[in-house]
Amino acid sequence: MTARIYKPARSAMQSGLARTKDWVLEHDQQAPREIDQLMGWTSSRDTSQQVKLTFETKEEAIAYAERNGIPYTIAEPSQRKPVRKSYADNFKFGRIGSWTH
Repeated sequence: MTARIYKPARSAMQSGLARTKDWVLEHDQQAPREIDQLMGWTSSRDTSQQVKLTFETKEEAIAYAERNGIPYTIAEPSQRKPVRKSYADNFKFGRIGSWTH
């Protein structure tokens, strides 16, 4: 049973940095998912996959995994380049590209 330690990315609906500062320890899937014959729902007998633990630092997550004997992999976050564009740039005189309306 391995675990993955990562820093979650922003969702597409998110403009701020909420819920992206903590590190998450998440277990990988051990058992394959099954389809219930009666209802057609997808289910699994693996309950450890439902648990997500959050930590303030990467070192805390690593220490927890080593203390409990959980093998882990670390996914380092990629840094975003800051966007240096203002709303007024859409209307400037020397704008590259034509208007569509």
